[in-house]
Amino acid sequence: MKKVVSVLLVLAMAVSCLAGCGGSSSKKEEGSADAFYIGGIGPTTGGAAIYGKAAQNGAQIAVDEINEAGGINGYKIEYNFQDDQHDAEKSVNAYNTLKDWGMQILYGTVTTTPCIAVADKTAQDNMFQITPSASSTDVIANDNVFQVCFTDPNQGTASAQYIAETKLASKIGIIYDSSDVYSSGIEAKFVEEAKNQKLEIVSEEAFTADSKTDFTTQLQKAQSAGAELVFLPFYYQEASIVLTQANQMGYDPIFFGCDGMDGILDVENFDTSLAEGLILLTPFTADAEDEATQSFVTKYKEAYGDTPNQFAADGYDAIYTIKAAIEKSGVTPDMSVSDICEGLKGAMTEITVQGLTGGDEGLTWEATGEVSKQPKAMKIENGAYVGM
Repeated sequence: MKKVVSVLLVLAMAVSCLAGCGGSSSKKEEGSADAFYIGGIGPTTGGAAIYGKAAQNGAQIAVDEINEAGGINGYKIEYNFQDDQHDAEKSVNAYNTLKDWGMQILYGTVTTTPCIAVADKTAQDNMFQITPSASSTDVIANDNVFQVCFTDPNQGTASAQYIAETKLASKIGIIYDSSDVYSSGIEAKFVEEAKNQKLEIVSEEAFTADSKTDFTTQLQKAQSAGAELVFLPFYYQEASIVLTQANQMGYDPIFFGCDGMDGILDVENFDTSLAEGLILLTPFTADAEDEATQSFVTKYKEAYGDTPNQFAADGYDAIYTIKAAIEKSGVTPDMSVSDICEGLKGAMTEITVQGLTGGDEGLTWEATGEVSKQPKAMKIENGAYVGM
């Protein structure tokens, strides 16, 4: 009897751990109509974990709200989120795991390179996929994938327009990662729009994944060229090194980033005072005073002990987008994955989601999968993100 009790206790603990890690313990039976099975993929460990955890948590809040309100057309959501460590191969493995679980709709992946790899799989399976934050246009090459975040070209264009309209600077330096599709995609469109806006690019320096620990050469060229603003279209990990080395050089321009910059205040062992005055374009600011934002921020802090970033907000909006598309299309959980996908694809161009990241006009989609919404600027002041 003691052995039986011990085994039961171990099993109970295992199930509890799975639920706590964002996984559902119940596997979908083929043809059943008990719930919509939504799988999620993103990095919850490793260097990009700030993005993945936020996206996972934001979506979880939306799932909980929807289920507590009675579900989608009476059907609850089963939600299972898998870690891919920002690795394409691991992301494909996570996708296969979720397929075995019974996934019908994919929420993810969170970062671009893994998302491109998984998008090839969802296209083969004709499974509906919506990514909260993978921003390359390569992600939406197939017609079953939709984005909640701005595309890379839009971020580059909007950044140049904002700098010109607000007269932040006229002489611009650029440092970008030529080995990364996210960074190089934004940079190319920024350069193109900067010419239209009569901004003078005085230095344009690249680095690669193999040379992302020393930026002194790029910074010295920007400083020598008189760059008043340095555009950094890459992720916060490398940006924290840039800011540290610029400070050591005594170089203090305006630094300007995009959505990948969100998370810099949480970098371990980084002196966050060096980020003071940094500006980034974002679809979400946690200090916005509208009721929906404040409700979300309160719930997020209560559940996770932290202030939500834009990835959490994008994740929240992605789940409500799935809900709106299901309601518009009328698909049901007993339908095949392919039939659900066809219904949701058709509905996406007909819905408007008044989410956390859509601004006054809400979020709408083109058949290409690209979202339309309003960008916002955010500045770091006194160690916190503040809307501008």
